[in-house]
Amino acid sequence: MHPVPPLPDIREVVDGDVLDGHLWLLELVDGTRLRFQMDDSGLLRFGDAETTYDDPDAVPLPLRPAVRWVRERFDREALRDAVPTPERVEFFGVATHHCGTDYDWERLPPFLGADVWIGSESDPADGAFRPPDAAAAIFEGIGLEPINAVAREVNARDFDPDGYAVPASAWRDGPAAGVVVRNKRGGRAKLAAGESSGRSDTPDSESVVAAEPDAGPEADAAPEAVATAHATDERVERAVAALSRQGATPAVDAVVERVIESIARETLVRFGGGGRGVDPDRLRASVRDRVRPALDGRAASGDSPSGR
Repeated sequence: MHPVPPLPDIREVVDGDVLDGHLWLLELVDGTRLRFQMDDSGLLRFGDAETTYDDPDAVPLPLRPAVRWVRERFDREALRDAVPTPERVEFFGVATHHCGTDYDWERLPPFLGADVWIGSESDPADGAFRPPDAAAAIFEGIGLEPINAVAREVNARDFDPDGYAVPASAWRDGPAAGVVVRNKRGGRAKLAAGESSGRSDTPDSESVVAAEPDAGPEADAAPEAVATAHATDERVERAVAALSRQGATPAVDAVVERVIESIARETLVRFGGGGRGVDPDRLRASVRDRVRPALDGRAASGDSPSGR
């Protein structure tokens, strides 16, 4: 798969690499950078900035909602109709999850598209990223939402990073994490809110898969405490509703997995075991102890079969 394009701090780029021509400003959304491509059979392969996940179980828990979201919505026929060799097209975006910014998680899609790479017919390693307006149209054409634009076609002469006020987020009641500045030649950089801190607002997978215990106040909490705090009736109901919309039976194990993934995406709980986060298997057992009676209660009231 093609490497994830770097996203440097805008103050670290050479003049003219980014601040040239007409710019697009996109909201910088917290999460992990995710890429995927379709092979000639229609199978989607996923990866983050460093890893390609051949086994679905290898996908880190916070990224699984994004992977499912893409698989359920990706229009394979639209891609086949649009390009002669679909496997030469790679898609890049953000798997949205809690990295310090608390979004309205029910409104924010698990995946937002950012970039599209189209390889050359003669040499797959040779190709180009599409301009931001074209990339947005491509994502919409295959059934996925692109990252929202804050401003379009801004003359680079009129953009001053030092004086720029980061706007409100489209996905929370508060400011955006920053903006991504793009030009149509492929130049890109980020301007994060509170830039002087130097903190990256879009970490790669290492911080998700093996977060240190200080990644958040609950990073190393006991599984039972995490289940009590976060395996709420509201999360169980959301999981049941999501499965029902897909025509699937809300069986216990399926609901448990949805609840676990929701916790991984929407909270600061980190997973890993071995003293570096919550052990997923122990948390599953604790969540199952809460989900099973909830589903049994629904079945007894005639709302839905609980499944086993």
